[in-house]
Amino acid sequence: MIIVWLLFIGGFYFLFIAPQKKKQKQHEKMLASLQTGDEVVTTGGMFGTITNVKDDRFVIKVAENTKIEIGKGFIQSVARKTADDKK
Repeated sequence: MIIVWLLFIGGFYFLFIAPQKKKQKQHEKMLASLQTGDEVVTTGGMFGTITNVKDDRFVIKVAENTKIEIGKGFIQSVARKTADDKK
């Protein structure tokens, strides 16, 4: 019976926990590589361009003369990197 439980727990780990940890590490790596000029998408679905990088948040320009500060964890993905990274 103990072997069945160990197999169940091991399967649960490899099916759910390990992929989530990998995805979280990729997201943290993406956040660390963001810089001024990158175009990003927030978890709320807003597109914007990073104008300033602070310790715990980004300043994002979402429209002409409209800037917002957003926590680093609320960036979902990168829409476009700056030209410096493409070289």
